[in-house]
Amino acid sequence: MHEGLDIKSIAPDARGEPSDPVLASASGTVAYLNRRPGASNYGNYALVRHVIDRMEVYSLYAHLSAIQPKLAAGAKIEVGERLGTMGRTGQPISKDRAHVHFEINVLLNDRFLEWFHRHYPEERNDHGMFHGRNLLGIDPRAVLLEQRSRGSEFNLARFISHLPVMTRVLVKNSHLPFATRYPLLVRPNPRAERDGVAGYELGLNFNGIPVQVIPRSAGELGAGPRFKVLSVDEAEWRAHPCGKLVIRRGQAWSLTGKGEELLDLITF
Repeated sequence: MHEGLDIKSIAPDARGEPSDPVLASASGTVAYLNRRPGASNYGNYALVRHVIDRMEVYSLYAHLSAIQPKLAAGAKIEVGERLGTMGRTGQPISKDRAHVHFEINVLLNDRFLEWFHRHYPEERNDHGMFHGRNLLGIDPRAVLLEQRSRGSEFNLARFISHLPVMTRVLVKNSHLPFATRYPLLVRPNPRAERDGVAGYELGLNFNGIPVQVIPRSAGELGAGPRFKVLSVDEAEWRAHPCGKLVIRRGQAWSLTGKGEELLDLITF
């Protein structure tokens, strides 16, 4: 699931179609372009990789009527550079609802293609490692408002690491590519540094992003299943039911199938 921001067009062309340019929100590199509108509910869309405050994030611009013809994966992009034209491709969108769907995402795992083939051998994947299952969205509205509020003091890594934690889970797997990709989200634990890392405690926000990553030693993990729910912020869970990562049965909390699959991908 993605957190997105829909920005409506206000400047139609002579045919009544939107013609507003869609510009890069920050400097970066084109990671992926989809010029086959029928291959995604997002229609034509562009995905740009950025490194901001040492955090790797991906901005996505969807439902474009067209992508700049000379744009290609790997191309350098400057902030404000034109990516394409606002439109309404993809899922059925009427002219009066034309908009650009904007996302800020983190990438979960470089081994996504292997994971996907293992779990969905019969399912088609048109977008490679940039499939939607491998991208999780941060609320772009919250990012932009915080940036406006804090000005030059805004730091994206600090913002993400302080997002509300919806659930804390233990994962008994010392291999966690996410921790390598996002080291600024990893919190120190002297015991694990001394005894060796056998797993992790993950603080997941409602959308499943590990906004806090704490290495744990074997002694701290104890006995139990591969994934174990430690706690749930019920108020956060009720405020954002769309995540559907955990469920309460009686007085006990457990992962849903979606939650299990997410952790399986993160630890693959």
